[in-house]
Amino acid sequence: MRLLYVRAADPEGPPPPLDAADLPAPRGAPVPAPESMTALERHIRETADWSAREARRYRALARRTDGDEDERDALVRRAALGTAPLALVSGGWLQWLSSPANCETEAALRVLTLYAEDLGVGRPRADRGNACLDMLHRLRLAEHATPPARLAQEPGVADSAFHPAAALLAMSRRPEEFQEEILGADLCLRAAGAPPPLALVRELRPDAADWPALDPGGARRPGGATGLDLGRAAVAAVLAEPASDGSRVTAGYRWAYEALRRWSAALYLELASAVDPGYDMAELLRARAPEAVLYHHGFELRGRPLSDWFAEARDQPYGLMRALAASRLVRPGEPERSPLLGALITERGPMFRVFSAADEAVVRRWIRALPAAGTAAPEATPALPVLPRPVVQELRPEPRRQRPDREPGSLREAYHLLLTRTDTPALRRYAVGYARAWLARSRADWARAEHLPPERWDPRGLRPWLREQHERAGRAMAEQADAPLPSREALIDSTLQLAPLTLIDGAWLQGFTDYAHAPTEVGHLLFATYWDELGNGQRQLNHPLIYRQLLYEMGLELPPTASREFADWPGLREESFEPAVYWLCVGRLPRTFLPEVLGLNVAMELAGVGGGYLQARRALRAFGYSTRFVDIHNTVDNVATGHSAWAADAVDAYLAAVPQLLGPGAQAEAWQRIRTGYRSLNPPGGAKARRIERRTLRTALRTALPTALPTADRTAERAPAGNHDAERAVPRV
Repeated sequence: MRLLYVRAADPEGPPPPLDAADLPAPRGAPVPAPESMTALERHIRETADWSAREARRYRALARRTDGDEDERDALVRRAALGTAPLALVSGGWLQWLSSPANCETEAALRVLTLYAEDLGVGRPRADRGNACLDMLHRLRLAEHATPPARLAQEPGVADSAFHPAAALLAMSRRPEEFQEEILGADLCLRAAGAPPPLALVRELRPDAADWPALDPGGARRPGGATGLDLGRAAVAAVLAEPASDGSRVTAGYRWAYEALRRWSAALYLELASAVDPGYDMAELLRARAPEAVLYHHGFELRGRPLSDWFAEARDQPYGLMRALAASRLVRPGEPERSPLLGALITERGPMFRVFSAADEAVVRRWIRALPAAGTAAPEATPALPVLPRPVVQELRPEPRRQRPDREPGSLREAYHLLLTRTDTPALRRYAVGYARAWLARSRADWARAEHLPPERWDPRGLRPWLREQHERAGRAMAEQADAPLPSREALIDSTLQLAPLTLIDGAWLQGFTDYAHAPTEVGHLLFATYWDELGNGQRQLNHPLIYRQLLYEMGLELPPTASREFADWPGLREESFEPAVYWLCVGRLPRTFLPEVLGLNVAMELAGVGGGYLQARRALRAFGYSTRFVDIHNTVDNVATGHSAWAADAVDAYLAAVPQLLGPGAQAEAWQRIRTGYRSLNPPGGAKARRIERRTLRTALRTALPTALPTADRTAERAPAGNHDAERAVPRV
């Protein structure tokens, strides 16, 4: 489970393998399908009652402490770290449930609304996971959990603590296959509220956390919707879909309930055992024994080399504990006078810096608890139970969507396959290759480019340049105020050919829904933009839906975007899919192409504002069509407080951090990659540029590419300084 947790946390790694025994029951299992939310409400009440009882048990355990600070610290440490694998990724399993394929649906919007609340959208590091990390900081435990995958290396966290989160994150990498199970499990976790072990932490350290933020079922702000109510709405929307299988929602809910109960039972027994100071001491000796064996051959204890005692302590540490308690190294009941915590660990002692501060607290607590007379350490400490897994049937033999493990044979097939989140190795290889080829084309004929961002990034920020470009677009618009309008037929055709792009509005940012990226100082601006493109959960503001309404006014009723019929629709020309496939490819690779995505995002949000959108508005009004689509973009993309400003701020936040992350020379290289990304919105179309693109793609598809590429591509062609024509033939959607 530790390895699964690490693999599932990698946003660009291959979908991790899943064991049938770790998953909800498959389709066809004997699980009653709820006809409405009524059946699930009974489960919600049951879960809430269990969680309340369990929290009371943990609070009672906290009150059993005798006031000893080392004992309190030991219990708090175990409870906090045992909860961390789940709480650090709270809500993260929702990360891929929205995609360009479903961005118009009510279900996807409800899920994205729920997820945005978990993230604290609009603010960096405001997600529920960071509330847990803040708690660990206050408890001085954060070094064990930064990043969250670091927890997998922490021996003090039991394997059982990783199971619920690891399985859910792994399912989240296959969203089309496990949507219903994920939402059922999520609803259960929200019904349970704050993880019960945190009741012990709150009892003993009441100021250690923002407790409401750690409750996934609660509200993030006063008067706001609760996580539980938003979860109900998401599940209800999914159950209302024609193809929904309610039994799978129930299966996911029940699986999560059993997983929570098993995890909490194991952690409670661990904490109850840790009330005995000997338990922590035994665990410390067991953990340190493998290294200690090498260094203690020359010291005898009770007539045996201490290295022999440590060899035995790998499995049975209690004999060593009894021997230590009876030795001259320990004064029972007096840790301050015991050589084991005195001269041995000073700067001149043979064990200097061998014990951490937490280790010293464990030894000190054990010595203090020893009876003044004696040597008695427990013969044994109750072992953690092996809790049975629930009976489940074998894993579904086939996913809901079959994906050929080969590169797409055409742009239309690539578009269709890339709309959803699920990957195959061949599709990932194609996405990396296509993005690299498009960017190679974007670097061609650089000397003739105009109106690129400046050659060097100004540490004062990109906003002044942004305003200059906005003013230039306004002047150009004024000069073209009397320009002739296109014919009705030309207007309809251009609107139609933009459909593959416009109906996936925001797709270049889809990777920033990933939990590893969405709350960061850079990513929160990009997630907020993506969230805004899809209407902030309101269908009447959903940009793809608004565009569909415009197409309908023009007499064009296209198939659903996710259908193969859409990709094959004869009215759409092949070249209309080229930039859309680039968006879909680069949007899947936010870590690999982060600088390029940042540059593309600036170009996308700036294009049309104050110029092209106003020109498009004239044409639409002239023929009696709604101008809502261009109107809403001209406002939300504005350069003062809108998407253009956010895009500039994201670039500035990234570049300000690059020297610390990648070294002082990396900032200039990152800026050139950003400029390439900016130009990639409208790359050159000449024969030379096209040859470069085709050659790069062929090379990429012949080479077995890694699944995750480094953020800084130091082998890429460096873009020379130059300018770029920011006046695009077609306004940004």
